[in-house]
Amino acid sequence: MISTDIPIFPLHTVLFPDGYLKLRIFEQRYIDMVRECSFKSCAFGVCLIGNSESPSYSANHMRVGTTAEICDFSTLDDGLLGITAHGRQKFIIQSTRMRDNGLLMAEVETLDEPGLIDVPDEYSVLAMIAGRFMEHVGHIYPAFQPQQLQDACWVGYRLAELLPLDNDEKQVLLQIGDPLERLQVLLEVMPRFQGPA
Repeated sequence: MISTDIPIFPLHTVLFPDGYLKLRIFEQRYIDMVRECSFKSCAFGVCLIGNSESPSYSANHMRVGTTAEICDFSTLDDGLLGITAHGRQKFIIQSTRMRDNGLLMAEVETLDEPGLIDVPDEYSVLAMIAGRFMEHVGHIYPAFQPQQLQDACWVGYRLAELLPLDNDEKQVLLQIGDPLERLQVLLEVMPRFQGPA
């Protein structure tokens, strides 16, 4: 575990390690953040928002999130800055402070993933479903290799982000430390997405 100071981007979405996130950047504080992260080749943190921001209070956010590295940027049709961020490592926020420009900074501790764990036979259906997803959206994952379908951690994260779960469920799946426990939760929710026989 490594402790580091990073800017935080609270969003109404959950980013998982090895996932990709396209963002439209329009607030000045986040334009500054993108400029700084690009210049220093450093990451920012993505955390799920727990409530909406208002003039009287700032949005609260989850303490567990994922570091993100900018891997592409462009000018969108509406003239705004567009970036693609690549999820890297889970982290837990230890403390936060606000910069003068309103950008939230956090002291975070990155959370190590367990070593490679093969998908056990009882979860092979989940690896198969992840493979089907890759047939359709593999282009979104430029680093995808077929052997990743045997990696319990990778399969769990991909299904957690690609299945139509609500954000609270996705956050719970992100926070689970054991890849096999994550697969078990996913296996239990799968009947929800099966059509009638």
